[in-house]
Amino acid sequence: MESTPLDRETREQAWDELVATARRSVADGLVVGTSGNVSVRIGGTVLVTPSGVPYDRLTPADALGVDLDGHRLFGALKPTSELPMHLSVYRATDAAAVVHTHAVHATAVSTLVPELPLVHYMAGDLGGPVRVADYALYGSEELAAHVRHALRDRTACLLRNHGTLTYADTLARAYDRTAQLEWMCRVWLTASSVPGRTPTLLSAEQVAEAGRRLQGYGQGVSG
Repeated sequence: MESTPLDRETREQAWDELVATARRSVADGLVVGTSGNVSVRIGGTVLVTPSGVPYDRLTPADALGVDLDGHRLFGALKPTSELPMHLSVYRATDAAAVVHTHAVHATAVSTLVPELPLVHYMAGDLGGPVRVADYALYGSEELAAHVRHALRDRTACLLRNHGTLTYADTLARAYDRTAQLEWMCRVWLTASSVPGRTPTLLSAEQVAEAGRRLQGYGQGVSG
């Protein structure tokens, strides 16, 4: 898709939301320092957080955008090192926003299992059991490929010994999925740590049923 220049108002609004979300990820304990990254896609333009800059220092003048091939469209700062992973998701899905974090409980789970056990029906909002993408060096095309593989028919995955990635049609929804994923990981770790007890898990069918119900969840549906 060709990159149509964004008008000033659209760019400023998108950047403000992106920066606010990045700051929230720090406040909510999903990342530490400048780890993690956030992006939004508007047509053929991807706005993305920069590399190594504390989020509380970002200003409207720091807005950074690239096209789907990673070519800079505007901004002077260096993009996040995980840009290949973000762009890979955009090219392979209908995502309009991507959130990547180093959330503690999710990262811990990524070291233990090949997919998050079905401890809660909210897995249905993520497309089913959340897979763990194989480990590869951060920022590499290899990691981007592993993530793309783990996201087959899913909107979230764990990155082995690394963190999480979620996407959605809005930045708010992508962030909510990140928070839900971290919460489910915490629930599983808590339940599985009780001596002599094994967590009860849901079936794939139960999760799929919940996923269908969740598609109509919220104020937009009567009843």
